[in-house]
Amino acid sequence: MAMAMATKLKPTLWKTSVHAFESLRSCTHLPFSSYSPNPYKDHDLLCAISEAIRDSETKREDFSRNPRLRRVLPSLTPHHVSNLITLNPLSLSPSSLLSFFNHLASRPPFRHTLRSCCTMLHFLCLHRMFPQAHSLLSFLVSRKGTRSASSLFSSILKTMPPRHSVGLVFDALICVYVDSGFIPDAVQCFRLVTENNFPIPLRGCESLLRHLVRVKPAEIQRSWDFYLEVLDRGYPPRIYFFNVLMHGFCKVGDVGNARLVFDEIPKRGLRPTVVSFNTLISGYCKAGSLGEGFRLKGVMESEGVCPDVFTFSALINGLCKEGRLDEGSLLFDEMCGRGLVPNGVTFTTLIDGQCKGGKVDLALKNFQMMLAEGVRPDLVTYNALINGLCKVGDLKEARRLVGEMSASGLKPDKITFTTLIDGCCKDGDMESALEIKKRMVEEGIELDDVAFTALISGLCRDGRVHDAERMLRDMLSAGFKPDDPTYTMIIDCFCKQGEVKMGFKLLKEMQSDGHVPGVVTYNALMNGLCKQGQMKNAKMLLDAMLNLGVVPNDITYNILLDGHCKHGSTVDFDIFNSEKGLVTDYATYTALVNESSKTSKDRLKR
Repeated sequence: MAMAMATKLKPTLWKTSVHAFESLRSCTHLPFSSYSPNPYKDHDLLCAISEAIRDSETKREDFSRNPRLRRVLPSLTPHHVSNLITLNPLSLSPSSLLSFFNHLASRPPFRHTLRSCCTMLHFLCLHRMFPQAHSLLSFLVSRKGTRSASSLFSSILKTMPPRHSVGLVFDALICVYVDSGFIPDAVQCFRLVTENNFPIPLRGCESLLRHLVRVKPAEIQRSWDFYLEVLDRGYPPRIYFFNVLMHGFCKVGDVGNARLVFDEIPKRGLRPTVVSFNTLISGYCKAGSLGEGFRLKGVMESEGVCPDVFTFSALINGLCKEGRLDEGSLLFDEMCGRGLVPNGVTFTTLIDGQCKGGKVDLALKNFQMMLAEGVRPDLVTYNALINGLCKVGDLKEARRLVGEMSASGLKPDKITFTTLIDGCCKDGDMESALEIKKRMVEEGIELDDVAFTALISGLCRDGRVHDAERMLRDMLSAGFKPDDPTYTMIIDCFCKQGEVKMGFKLLKEMQSDGHVPGVVTYNALMNGLCKQGQMKNAKMLLDAMLNLGVVPNDITYNILLDGHCKHGSTVDFDIFNSEKGLVTDYATYTALVNESSKTSKDRLKR
């Protein structure tokens, strides 16, 4: 019915008709009353319309086919409609009046006004036709748009019948504004209701709060301020909203304000629940304030709130992140000793921490315990173990776990494959790494920058510099921007294989792509030039470094000294070889070069 009515109410409603009937007799104003024997203005007209409506309803014919209504409609105004709804002289059923109201909305040039719509709104709420009232409000809000709260509130007040509560109407109006996404209007409507001393619209207020506590993290402060406002205006406090707001602050790392929310709970006559404690404990642990998390656990226990699996999981996670794996294991044992059964999150947290800390044997032991307890590992658990095994070089066990994971119905994802690629590359098994890459492509899994970098690094270590460069091109084509170390790896590999020109080509490419190569990159090129005896070019590169503001380090000068020793005269060897490891600045290096040059000239004079 609500949807049908919304459809029927589509014509524009805001233009008021100028036609008017001749006044008949005055009468007492009886809102939403049955027929009164006392005469009143437009009595005969309203009675005639009511009889025609009842006649059409009885005959189940469309209103447009009723000859009496066809004669009256051209002169009917929204004011008459409002009076018809308000007075209802023949006590027509609410559904009959609503049907006629909808019929008029679909018969141009007649157009309802805001006043006639608000009159119908009160009538529907009085007769508990809430879906239809909600539909009418939705129509009004859609037509009036944003920043309409003040005008709609005023119209609802002006058309309010005596001795009729408007609480339900305002409740519905706030809900409609929230559903329409007009949150500022919903907030303004709430304030207008409370400032005019009407009862708190509980349902509308809850709808508004549920929206506000789920807003973007950047707006969580505004939501907390508004919640305090509604509490101060008399809205009953609910622990749910406190918990959600705490979570919102913790999510953006604002544990200080989360604590303020927590401290407000007892001030409002409520007691923190296990969820309240857990939310703040988790926030402290994620923010690195593990001590505060443990202190809050103590407060929790002193107030008779028992820590649950989530409490222990948050604290164990915090300990593992700080590398305090032994303490994490002890806390895990304490949890089990209390009769709490660890869940998948608890096991995974501990396993991941142990793998990252190099204690893979202990992680595998906890993994077996997890299976024995009937807790099903998820993809995160397997990936943590696979990562740990690859780090210690146990690729055989890592591959076995991938097979076990697939057999259990879990499909390896990008993280799984990337971890294996990295492990194979570090182990020097490039064929396996490239085979995994091929499988990823076949399964439609896109490689990320981590996978590309691992492959490039492995190919360079394997001396396959041209394959590494092709992988770099693939990486660029995939939309990733290689970092300085990735470019430097390939440059260094080219230079070590005597292809210094390719190294300089990549240097130019780096610079044109916005990179600012550092001393490590220049050292790789310097080493390539010096190995080929291109000492003049090496000197030019050194000057270019200094002009660009790249400060040479001791490695730079030792590369140059080594070049002079290997490709200079016997005198050069004597001078430079004794200074290896001692030259750390440009002035000292220049002095040595000048000394070598002077000695060579003196020998020639002899």
